[in-house]
Amino acid sequence: MGLRAGSSLFLGKGLATDCLICHGGSILGKSYVGLGNSTLDFQTLGEDLAAARGERPRDVFTSCNARGTVEAGAMSVFLFSLRKPDLTLQEAPLDLGLKDDMCEDTPAWWLLKKKKTMYYHGGSDARSVRSLMQFSLSPTNGPSYFEKEEATFRDIQAFILSVQPPKYPFAIDGDLAKKGQQVFAETCSRCHGTYGEKWTYPNKVIPLEEIGTDPKRYDGLSHEFGEHYNKTWFAKEKPGWFADDYLGVETGGYQAPPLDGIWATAPYFHNGSAPTVYHVLNSKARPKVFTRSFRTDKEAYDPVKLGWKVEVLEKGPDPKLPGAERRKVYDTTQPGRSNGGHKFGDKLTEDERAAAIEYLKTL
Repeated sequence: MGLRAGSSLFLGKGLATDCLICHGGSILGKSYVGLGNSTLDFQTLGEDLAAARGERPRDVFTSCNARGTVEAGAMSVFLFSLRKPDLTLQEAPLDLGLKDDMCEDTPAWWLLKKKKTMYYHGGSDARSVRSLMQFSLSPTNGPSYFEKEEATFRDIQAFILSVQPPKYPFAIDGDLAKKGQQVFAETCSRCHGTYGEKWTYPNKVIPLEEIGTDPKRYDGLSHEFGEHYNKTWFAKEKPGWFADDYLGVETGGYQAPPLDGIWATAPYFHNGSAPTVYHVLNSKARPKVFTRSFRTDKEAYDPVKLGWKVEVLEKGPDPKLPGAERRKVYDTTQPGRSNGGHKFGDKLTEDERAAAIEYLKTL
């Protein structure tokens, strides 16, 4: 998923990528549309495609710092820097404070249906269709393209909102899960909501100083970028009495996501720095430097800790290694990759964590 036939103004036919390069993932050997691609090294993909064309890569920014993460925010900032508010091309790129060390873990599409705001910082209205069109800002698409294709993206949004999470495929201890539901209600539901037929979701953005997770993703989208975005066609979507816009806003933190299908969405946190749910609930157990097989079959999955099996390493990768090899190692000492914060599960006992994990398998 994610690769298709494409063409270029100068190079003729070739390969192009689409949404599923990041939003088509696999777990236990089965692929799912809408599951984040936790094995993708977008940087290596770009380098390999350039080599296949007999070219050297022409990187404006790094598109991947750790395999399984992607610099989607940097891509958005870069593409908008090429456009005037009316979406015609700039004579020279704007300085919108592009940063490429946000290390974003691709979220699952099925979470969007519960949200009023979206993206990790909760800075965009979840009803916005145009916000989903940002990665169509290739210089080859003129201003008329966006008006023409908005209806298509409205259909795409409807499809995204129809995607359902896969059910946990293994046996679940019902009694333990009931105990875990109580632990979850007391520890997690305030931010992540409740589940079942009468579910609730508070749509909370947790301040950076409270959540304590790596701030690079939040800081990576500058005030200048937000101001420019809000002047463009993308923000002027909703006709209204006082305004016709879905403006981007600065929120001060990260949105606590719904946890539907959480078993399938490893690794965790916005930067993928926690390999399993157990590590989410026990900050002291989080590995500082680790790697994994990047396979997605049954042997690569940990049903006890709920996430990917990892190999803990003593230190980060040798800087002399090729980039593709370096990016296989997740080093939490590097920019954008901190595994700190979210210590709300630290007060739990091991039995309480096991019960909470068993309950989360039911979502």
